[in-house]
Amino acid sequence: FPLDEVFRYLNSETVRDLLVQALLDAPMFTIRWRWNATRSLAVPRFRGGAKIAAPLQRMESENLLAAVFPDQLACLEHIVGDREIPDHPLVKQTIEDCLTEAMDIDGLEEVLRRIERGEIRCIARDLPEPSPLAAEILNARPYAFLDNAPLEERRTQAVYTRRASERNGSDGLGVLDAAAIEKVKAEAWPAATSADELHDALMLIGVMTCEELQRTSNGESHASNGAVSAHFLQELVASHRATQLQIGHKLFVIAAERLPMLRAIYPNAVCEPELVLPDSMHGKTWERTDAIRELVRGRMEVCGPITISELTDVLVLEHSEIDAALLALESEGFVLRGKFHPDTAEQEWCDRGLLAQIHRLTIVRLRAEIQPVSIHDFYRFLFAWQRADQEHRTEGLEGLQSILEQLDGCELPLAAWESAVLPARVADYDPEWLDRLCFSGRVGWGRLSTPQNSNARASAPLRTSPIALYLRENLADWLALTLPNSATELSVNSQAVFEALQSGGALFFSELVNRSGLLPSQVEEALSQLAALGLVTSDSFDGLRALLIPSNKRPTFGRNTAKHRRRANLASIEFAGRWSLLPRSSCFSAAIDAANGAHTREVAIEKFARVLLRRYGIVFRRSLERESFPITWYELGRIYRRLEARGEIRGGYFVGGVSGEQFALPEAIGLLRSIRKSSSNRELITLSAADPLNLQGILTPGARIPAFTANRILFRDGLPIAALESRDIRKLLEGQIPDLQIENALRIGKLRPSLRPYYK
Repeated sequence: FPLDEVFRYLNSETVRDLLVQALLDAPMFTIRWRWNATRSLAVPRFRGGAKIAAPLQRMESENLLAAVFPDQLACLEHIVGDREIPDHPLVKQTIEDCLTEAMDIDGLEEVLRRIERGEIRCIARDLPEPSPLAAEILNARPYAFLDNAPLEERRTQAVYTRRASERNGSDGLGVLDAAAIEKVKAEAWPAATSADELHDALMLIGVMTCEELQRTSNGESHASNGAVSAHFLQELVASHRATQLQIGHKLFVIAAERLPMLRAIYPNAVCEPELVLPDSMHGKTWERTDAIRELVRGRMEVCGPITISELTDVLVLEHSEIDAALLALESEGFVLRGKFHPDTAEQEWCDRGLLAQIHRLTIVRLRAEIQPVSIHDFYRFLFAWQRADQEHRTEGLEGLQSILEQLDGCELPLAAWESAVLPARVADYDPEWLDRLCFSGRVGWGRLSTPQNSNARASAPLRTSPIALYLRENLADWLALTLPNSATELSVNSQAVFEALQSGGALFFSELVNRSGLLPSQVEEALSQLAALGLVTSDSFDGLRALLIPSNKRPTFGRNTAKHRRRANLASIEFAGRWSLLPRSSCFSAAIDAANGAHTREVAIEKFARVLLRRYGIVFRRSLERESFPITWYELGRIYRRLEARGEIRGGYFVGGVSGEQFALPEAIGLLRSIRKSSSNRELITLSAADPLNLQGILTPGARIPAFTANRILFRDGLPIAALESRDIRKLLEGQIPDLQIENALRIGKLRPSLRPYYK
């Protein structure tokens, strides 16, 4: 369609109404609606002297919106035409805030009026890749699109945009090696050792200057004095297989078979000596554009990266003619454009096959630059990469989120998360931070792996059950990687709670008690069993903490004595938010099957490959030993090799003593080098054996230390020197530090007082 039609899609007279209809589905409308409802006191913030929880305020604001503006929450399939805006002050105020504060509707209308009056000139261009502004739209957040996120992701991936690292990256990953370019160019140019080979070269290239002719005949056994090339050319001219073509001020050597094509390009060229071609060579009538395209094609096969200006000088053609020929070859997939030389400013073109060879040689050079580090230096790197040492430890809510992004989808015993793993990485860890991330919808929890024992009554207790913290946006990918859930035998109470959640959706604890007809203590026991089996989750992590409290210490429902008020300071399952089924249950099977079109195993494996890189910085086959997903290194290796070819990661030999392929993030290589060059600070680091950094027996020789929360490992300078197993201390290296210091480091914990009731 004509590109300039796009500029007439919006009209200044109707854009306000269109924008109002569009913003009703945008997140800013619901956010500003809650703000207006709260400040107008339509939704109270306090009740009975206590502050109302934010999730409850959101629910009340949604109920108010459903009462005054039901079309906003209704399914669009049931609405014909535009949604009718009600005459309600809060709705009008919210729309006005969206139009004038979040957006500039007056400015938009003025721009459209100026376009209609011709004061602003609009220019449409058909380009092979999006402009920076268009790329910004394509890479927008999922809520910027009306279709679902997987479709938006596929559309974004279908459009190629240059990465910043291709030219200006400080690590140089996206820039091709200049030596590799020169080597490929030298190898691609034909070397003729006989008259027949020179004729083949002329047929391939089309036209060749005298300087190029001398370069062609410089084989390994010939001197570079031009005598050999002249001898071969004389043989071809004498047999009427070649001639010289005078084009302007340049003299070219051509093969006789190429003369009809070159006549179409250079009609005024003069042959010296003149050739009389047989009728068999006049069979095809060449169009000038086709002839130029084939001439450029032959040149691109042997010249490597080259600019249009250089081709114009060599072939004595107009810039526009060369440009049109290259665009035609690009549409065939024969050539690619880019900036391939590290020091070039002009756009270059290169044959696809030659560019692939340059990429391979560049990767070989990058891999050769890296010197492997020892295992104990790699351990020091891992402590810094995962913020487990004192120098790199993070802090605060944002620091906790960055740690959870690293550990996304990692399954650990439930008791290990807040008693050992998170406090080891986040200074002054506060459990309220994790609850805030869960309530905000950024983080969720649940068991992702399928229980090996189908008998629920024989399953492990919740405290030792593998529980993962994951980014909610990745949940569909992680579930696509898990094995199908086998039939599980549930207790009577667990089955009742499961069916209540299956029929009622997400429910608060009090609603679960009412729907199931069970006692609160029975519902707690059922939720503990369902959570251990990976069937349920809740809005916050507080629900899991509440299930870890012994039954004789839990707050009693409906009691208000001083004793029970003291117990109320502990986590209560009533304040854990809503409980819901993880979408792996049978009731969600249809939804999962429908989503599998977008969340295929291949897409999920690539997501996992990137997360594994983010978790360890450097990955290899042994990195999968602590992972619960059934993924093979063969599947990951294909993805990592593809990312390496794109220049996003680097392959090489980074860690000594580890066999097989290794891949690393660019920023990880810089940290690894700095760790290797720096002197050790002799810091003692104590980790739980359930920590993801327990690679004893995987990276180091000797038996593995069981990944139980109570087991602990003591490190110094990246070396494991002692371990606490089954309450007994075992030295792994002798003569490192005094026994008393080892005893104190392994036995004395630093658990936050507010967490002791749950994890002691």
